[in-house]
Amino acid sequence: MRVSLAWLNELAPVGFDVDRVRTALDALGLAVEQVHEVGRSLPGVITARVVRTERHPDAAKVHRVYVDVGDGTPLHVWCGAFNMQPGDVIPLATLGTEMPDGRRIERRGILGIDSEGMLCSADELGLSGDASGILILPPDAPLGVPYGEALGWQADVVFELDLTRNRPDCWGHVGVARDLAAHLSVPFRAPDASIGAQGPHRWAPVEIVDGDRCGRFTATVISGVTVGASPTWIVQRLLAAGMRSINNVVDVSNLVMLELNAPNHAYDLDTLGGGGFRIRRAAPGETLVTLDGVQRRLEPRDLLICDAADRPVGLAGIMGGLESEISEATSVVALEVAWFEPVGIGSSAAHLGLRSEASARFERGVDPYACEAAVARFAQLLRHTCPDLVVHEGMADARGLACPSPHRTTVVRVEKVHRVLGIALDAPTIARLLEPIGFTCSELAQDVLDVALPSWRPDCEAEIDVIEEIARHHGYDRIGRVVPKSTVHGGLSPLQQRRRLVRQVLLGSGISEAMPSPFLAPGDLARAGLEQPVIKVANPLVAEHSALRPSLRPGLLAAVAYNASHRRPDASLFEVGHVYPPGGEPLPDEREMVGVVLAGREAPAVVALWREVAAALGVGARLDQDRVPQGLHPTRSASLTNGRQVVGVVGEVHPDVLDAYGIVQRVAVLELDLTVLLTRIPQAPAARPVSRYPSSDIDLAFVAPDAVPAERLDKALRQAAARLLVDLTLFDVYRGAGVPEGSRSLAFRLRLQASDRTLTDREVAELRARCIDAVAAAGGSIRA
Repeated sequence: MRVSLAWLNELAPVGFDVDRVRTALDALGLAVEQVHEVGRSLPGVITARVVRTERHPDAAKVHRVYVDVGDGTPLHVWCGAFNMQPGDVIPLATLGTEMPDGRRIERRGILGIDSEGMLCSADELGLSGDASGILILPPDAPLGVPYGEALGWQADVVFELDLTRNRPDCWGHVGVARDLAAHLSVPFRAPDASIGAQGPHRWAPVEIVDGDRCGRFTATVISGVTVGASPTWIVQRLLAAGMRSINNVVDVSNLVMLELNAPNHAYDLDTLGGGGFRIRRAAPGETLVTLDGVQRRLEPRDLLICDAADRPVGLAGIMGGLESEISEATSVVALEVAWFEPVGIGSSAAHLGLRSEASARFERGVDPYACEAAVARFAQLLRHTCPDLVVHEGMADARGLACPSPHRTTVVRVEKVHRVLGIALDAPTIARLLEPIGFTCSELAQDVLDVALPSWRPDCEAEIDVIEEIARHHGYDRIGRVVPKSTVHGGLSPLQQRRRLVRQVLLGSGISEAMPSPFLAPGDLARAGLEQPVIKVANPLVAEHSALRPSLRPGLLAAVAYNASHRRPDASLFEVGHVYPPGGEPLPDEREMVGVVLAGREAPAVVALWREVAAALGVGARLDQDRVPQGLHPTRSASLTNGRQVVGVVGEVHPDVLDAYGIVQRVAVLELDLTVLLTRIPQAPAARPVSRYPSSDIDLAFVAPDAVPAERLDKALRQAAARLLVDLTLFDVYRGAGVPEGSRSLAFRLRLQASDRTLTDREVAELRARCIDAVAAAGGSIRA
């Protein structure tokens, strides 16, 4: 909704301090998205008259326009809009002009013919969002002067408001001004709602067939109409609000809608069969050509405005029909001001793909009792160009079952206001806050008010709605923050604390958290080397992703491939999420897992990471290379087992899987079943004293058959070194020359340190021998 500051000041003296008004609007919940200055001419854009237009045989989408800026020398301009004719006065952006969108107008040619400027639409000048054609200025405007000066425009400021659906009244300037006036403690002046002396009785009868969709329909006959151009101030006001000028009758109709939030429509009475109206639902397949020239195929859900001969002349609440539009020959109009059921209007606008300024207001809710005020304002404004205008007595006023009651009240309790808002307000203070915005308060009992709800606030129905209005006008910033009191104090459960600890360890290791989709395409599991059934989703969000994931690995591998394709080949990612393997009854066996992928790293990296996580959680598991997980390398992977239970996997992704994802590096993988590990009672960590004596490192390389897991050698070394071992690292795995087929070389680094002495060479040599003997017993041999 675009709101003019000058227009607001006609309704309430809110002042012209833009920052003050903007702050007030934001405080009232009428969020200001943008502020525009309008009415000032853009430097370099001047008035010009169209001399002639020509089509070029080789240019289908543009034509040549010759314009005169007042010096008698025609300028040539290429233009893609075709709405101007010789004699029209239009805005011309001359060479060198800086446009609002950042473009600079320069000499550019089409088909070798230069363009000496650009003809401008209202949208290109920042006046409104109308980009349908070139802006046509008044025909008597002087040439070669700034277009704003030629129009006699005044500078103005426009606020673009982001209105929520519970403020339908603020789709009119009156609603915004009423709120601002109350907030700033200035008087509010509603437009004069008196028609004055009326002409002889003449009416356009109305029949409502579908009263559940049309609650009220009024028709007023107005004669003495002369169709022509609108005054400059009306044109400027419409442009500021984002609408273009059509003619004086249509412009006044739009101005009333923008001011009062009262959509209305003027029909040429002489074109109406029977001189009246009939409101009914459309028949299946019935059609109507709307004002935009499009033939609409209608359904029974669409509500039609027909003439008394039952010929459709308008789409109720959305757009009028083409055949009954105002023309230069119109002298008598039938002015419709109505109220239609909001949900039906929204449904029709959606399925027809036709949203208008009127439908935007009707589907949110308008005042059903603003008809008389709208007719009076329409007549007042149209008299500026039609001094002989006559408003006839006998306004037809038909009511349907859907018409809201004019008398709506609710009870507001002072105690409830205090309980909801946390502020102490007495009944007189509440009344002082509500009455300036149209709510009428009377005392029912001690600290209980009976509040009459205004008809222009359909969003207010119950006590809580009125309390929201009290909060807005008391000031959200004046409502203090109160910490809720409860006998139950929040905190993380032990399971939540341990889950957070896992994340901290992984993030501290330089691994980034990823969030792949929990849904998979049918072929994703096979591509990851995982052969298992999946649970299909009956109504997937995306048809291609119709399976619940039984593993985190496909999503993480896809993320690695995506990073590699964007020149980040060494991505380290983890995800904490749920998987859904089939098997549970009646629901799937949902489990929480953590998955880690380290691109460009080998299996020892994730083994070391597993030990970091295990130490933090106080849990343990054995590396079982006899159980190679699906999709992983057969000799560089293992299952993590605790007794007979598999609690995770560790290792490298199988080369075939890497090829399927287009990944050229090795990728190390760690997967842990958090459903099991987070519930384990952690082992209490034992404190070890820090030795002040030097340490000694020894490197030992062993040859072991592929069938002998590295974990077995690791365990043998730890047992042999006992308390003197402070660190053990597998730092190299080698296969090739010098190593028998079917075996590999495993190189370990042992760090030895005593807490009470410096180790002697003899002690280190003896311990080295014990380690070699222990590994030999485990299936390995020292490498020569």
